[in-house]
Amino acid sequence: MSFPVHAITLDLDDTLWPFAPIGARIERVLEAWMREHSPATAVRFPAAEMRALRERVVAAHPHLVHDLGALRRLTLERALAESGGDPALADAAYEAFYEARNQVECYPDVIAALERIAAHVPVAALTNGNADLARIGLDHHFRFALGAREHGAAKPEAGIFLAACTRLGCAPAHVLHVGDDIELDVLGASRAGLRSCWINRGGFDWPHADAQPDLHFDSLAALADWLDAALPQPAKAATA
Repeated sequence: MSFPVHAITLDLDDTLWPFAPIGARIERVLEAWMREHSPATAVRFPAAEMRALRERVVAAHPHLVHDLGALRRLTLERALAESGGDPALADAAYEAFYEARNQVECYPDVIAALERIAAHVPVAALTNGNADLARIGLDHHFRFALGAREHGAAKPEAGIFLAACTRLGCAPAHVLHVGDDIELDVLGASRAGLRSCWINRGGFDWPHADAQPDLHFDSLAALADWLDAALPQPAKAATA
């Protein structure tokens, strides 16, 4: 083992599960919800128009870039108001969105790999998104989840990585951050002083000649294999 790993911080979207199917489901669910509860909004803001409205809301509120939930809620409020609907429906619409957002399908290797990884070191979720691990049913694998909304700033800013290290009680150099995004996860973690692991399920080429991830795998299972070799479990005591 070339460096110590005392804890792991782990990205969620596109690391544990693909986000594209979730995004498509969200659009279908919201469109159907609006057709039932605010038909004028469904007509004025079908999926493509709702997507464009959300982009306008994001552009108009750069101070909320770390809070995707707030941006989504603002989008729903504006869609209802601009279509002549009832803005008071925004809370119920948001709940429909959030239920769909947390219906995830993990990559096939993830559940078993999480169990193996968490058996070696503490694991914390570190995400810019708004997934709810308790709703999803994976929270028991994690010491805690730290989101950009809670922290007040998003990856790749160093502060969110360092805050996770503090909560884990580990020096940054002893924490391995694992994620799929080159800028947000790998380079962000490295700049903050953490070790980095790139999960590259798409078989992409690494684009930077002047910076490299400490580890590079095509699945979370491969990281679990590496940890099994680097940090073997102590033998169980014999029972009488």
